[in-house]
Amino acid sequence: MTNLSFVSLSHDEISGQIPESIGDMCDSLLTIDLSSNNFIGRIPSSLANCSILQALDLSENKLSGVIPNSLGQLQQLTLLHLSDNQLSGKLPSSFMNLSYLQTLDLGNNELSGGIPSWIGDGFSNLAILNLRSNAFFGEIPHELSKLSSLQVLDLGENDLSGSIPTSFGDLKAITEEKRNDKNSEYMIYQDVYNKFVSYQVEDYQDRLVVNTKGQSLMYTKTLSLVTNIDLSGNKLSGGIPHEMTKLSGLMYLNLSRNHITGSIPDSISNMHQLSSLDLSSNQLAGSIPQNLSSLSFLSYLNLSYNNLSGPIPYTGQTTTFEASSFAGNPSLYGCPLPVKCLRNNDDLAGGSDNGASTKETIDGDDDGLIDQGFYLSLGVGFAAGLLVPYFIVSMNRSWSDAYFDFWDVVIIRFLVFLHKRKISQGRNIKPHHRQ
Repeated sequence: MTNLSFVSLSHDEISGQIPESIGDMCDSLLTIDLSSNNFIGRIPSSLANCSILQALDLSENKLSGVIPNSLGQLQQLTLLHLSDNQLSGKLPSSFMNLSYLQTLDLGNNELSGGIPSWIGDGFSNLAILNLRSNAFFGEIPHELSKLSSLQVLDLGENDLSGSIPTSFGDLKAITEEKRNDKNSEYMIYQDVYNKFVSYQVEDYQDRLVVNTKGQSLMYTKTLSLVTNIDLSGNKLSGGIPHEMTKLSGLMYLNLSRNHITGSIPDSISNMHQLSSLDLSSNQLAGSIPQNLSSLSFLSYLNLSYNNLSGPIPYTGQTTTFEASSFAGNPSLYGCPLPVKCLRNNDDLAGGSDNGASTKETIDGDDDGLIDQGFYLSLGVGFAAGLLVPYFIVSMNRSWSDAYFDFWDVVIIRFLVFLHKRKISQGRNIKPHHRQ
């Protein structure tokens, strides 16, 4: 099969090892897709013979061992999927030769070491970098911000430490906001078409699982439109860089389950296309920015389990979120939390020891307001009851006579009713007999 250009054996429940002889049929191969099978053992080093290979997908198997350095010889490779295996070791330095790479998907393996800074150099086409759920440690290299085409960066569920690089605000492909005005409509369609074509190689359409909005979603046809930064489940510290809010084209941002401190930047309202924001389980303090409610595309929000305080800006888009989005912040109050309001700043500073005592104070305030309203309405009603007859009598003699005649009839009928009832009750009483 010397003219074979496309091999797809995915989802076929094939077991055993990938034979080394696969390298003998690589003269014209552009795509190899062996994903979603039960292959075991190592990745064949003979794949290096596939000199014009553009797409290699070995994901969702049971492959083990290190990633062979020989894969760095596939200089035409644009799509590389090795995720969901049992691969270990460090990223091979030979990957620096893969300058045409658009997708590097190595998530859900056992890879370790630091994230090499050379990833940020020489990958002008890299749009997807997925290193999720591995054992990478150390700091996130600021060189990643040089990836001018990067749209999806998933470093979640590793052992990364240090602070979030401020240079992430320079990711050019995410700073570009998609315009919706009619004048740019043609350009948008053209841009989408070009990106869609670039994500396909010889009948193989790129795909990626993106963890967002509390769930895992598979993207295929619309993958080229996804923008995502996921740094969740690490040991990152420091604050959220204000520079990140320059990423006006970012759709999904997940920084949950870290040790991030400081406050939520007020400039977060600049991220106009943000659809999912998860900052939960950190150590964020201060108030929630009022302008957060202006993010009209925001459909998922999780700020739970931080040290946020003050009122929730319950207007605009934030009215669509439930209490669970704000839970675990003892000094946070207002709708949709059960804690509606606090009387003064002393309560926030420690006037109530826990949520229960705070709730009692709130209920007491509500009862006071209800009592004041009740007595006010009672007084107004009593005054009206006295003044209305007075005005009737004083305005017209005939009205006065009719008014008092009406009440005479009412009183007489009431007395007659009571007299008849008394007589009826007397007849129903039986005499008591002495024993």
